[in-house]
Amino acid sequence: MRAWSELFRVSALFSVPGDALAGAAAVGRGPGRGTAFAIGASLCLYEAGMALNDWADREEDAVDRPHRPIPSGRVSPAAALGAAGVLTAAGLAIAARAGRPALAVATGLAATVWAYDLRLKHTKAGPAAMAAARSLDLLLGATAAGSGTAATARGGGDNVAARIAFVRGPLPAALALGAHTYGVTAVSRHEAQGGSTAVPLAVLATTAALGAAVLTADRAARTQGPREHRPTRPHHLTPADLLLTAFTGAYLRTAGSPLLHAALNPSPPLTQRAVGGGIRAMIPLQAALAARNGAPGSGLAVMALVPLARALARKVSPT
Repeated sequence: MRAWSELFRVSALFSVPGDALAGAAAVGRGPGRGTAFAIGASLCLYEAGMALNDWADREEDAVDRPHRPIPSGRVSPAAALGAAGVLTAAGLAIAARAGRPALAVATGLAATVWAYDLRLKHTKAGPAAMAAARSLDLLLGATAAGSGTAATARGGGDNVAARIAFVRGPLPAALALGAHTYGVTAVSRHEAQGGSTAVPLAVLATTAALGAAVLTADRAARTQGPREHRPTRPHHLTPADLLLTAFTGAYLRTAGSPLLHAALNPSPPLTQRAVGGGIRAMIPLQAALAARNGAPGSGLAVMALVPLARALARKVSPT
């Protein structure tokens, strides 16, 4: 059990359900049957990627990480590869229960995961491929939650509603999550040897920009469109606004502090902490994206996973 927990990096699993919840919120839907299928499919495909990653890196890990399950002999390469195949098939089967559009997105997600682990990980396209996988995972949640665009789901029919739907819809949320994932992946390329100061600094700047973008998205949506549609009174903070601010602050704190430490001292341990912090920071980012799209309840549900992820990370490393 310990070996398979390490192979699957189970402490990182808590960063997965928020993708589907944020995706559902982005199309104006609450969690439902489709969201449950999306979460199940995402968990299977995520774990398939973890097993396949260690299978593909077994020779490299034998040098840099001999304690990992495969090079240490606790899990055989054949078993890891078989688990990746079975979990991929299970993920696609679960996604199919949510409908053909969800299956199509899940198929693209699975193809991206396998392409990253087997071909793209050690190329310049690696971070972009991982970012695409995370973005597709959020879009899987949006697709499984219901057909139609965000504007249709909210009942918006005029141009102003369409603009607001675009600003607050699934595509911007997916791109935000993908941008964060790109940065985490870029840092992870140095976690075994360390030595990079520029990359953590660049990712720290990106993290700050994403936090600012999440907080200002609602303001941008409210001030777009013809003058007669703009609010005439100053916007007062609501409980949802306060939650959004709290979630965004948690995101910046979780990702930013270890990135700064890694930039000041780019040793392998601190770089690995920055990667782990980036993985855990996906949870408050997902919560903020859900709250920004009018689902503070989903945001609170996602944030409830934070203490569980933190407790399990002390026993099983997420990297």
